[in-house]
Amino acid sequence: MGTRFEELAWRETPIGEISLRRRRDPSLDVDVYEVKLDDEFLMSSLFPVAEIELARLGLAPLTAGDLDVVVGGLGLGYTARTALEDPRVRSLLVVEAIEDVIDWHRRDLLPFAAGLAADPRTRFVREDFFAAVASGAGFDPEAQERRFHAVLLDVDHSPRQVLHPSHADFYTVEGLRRLAALLHPDGVFALWSNDPPDPAFQRTLTEVFPTSVAHVVRFPNPLQGREAANTVYVARQ
Repeated sequence: MGTRFEELAWRETPIGEISLRRRRDPSLDVDVYEVKLDDEFLMSSLFPVAEIELARLGLAPLTAGDLDVVVGGLGLGYTARTALEDPRVRSLLVVEAIEDVIDWHRRDLLPFAAGLAADPRTRFVREDFFAAVASGAGFDPEAQERRFHAVLLDVDHSPRQVLHPSHADFYTVEGLRRLAALLHPDGVFALWSNDPPDPAFQRTLTEVFPTSVAHVVRFPNPLQGREAANTVYVARQ
């Protein structure tokens, strides 16, 4: 049957202890990969639907080919891996603050994200996504102020439930305007949220972007035997 539980990686970081673990769920007969920050669960391979939809919904409004895309927050890799499935994507810049998370993928610890690190379109940048936006220099250290066709962000639980107080400024009108300056005309900003659509944040989006939609993504929760839902905001220049 194999090992029921294994901690694959662990590290103390500026925002807490981050760990990657694998456990066998006997009721579902699957290996479950989970990321924890201190005692809080950040993500699980049992619930990848909204992370996948973040890439699909974020790229769907774009009509051009040869897309340059940023993924903010690597995690288990579902969003980045899904973005690479779009043949229009010519470059993928993954901005991740924690080197160990990048290393998980370079070491192929996550079988469902296989090929992400090896894809020639992928480049990892070890950087705080929010600090990169606030600085105005942008995401690519090799080409400051480079613009992108899409930015797909999945770091905080929601605009109201941030992992670190320094992230909060990003979700203001001023913070989003700095992000918008890094997008091409007609570019897209897409954001994952664990909370239901937030009317106040939607109003903030409309002050910066001409169009924005909050998509409710529903999926089964086999642990609780009920339906769950996340939100994906998609805003376009």
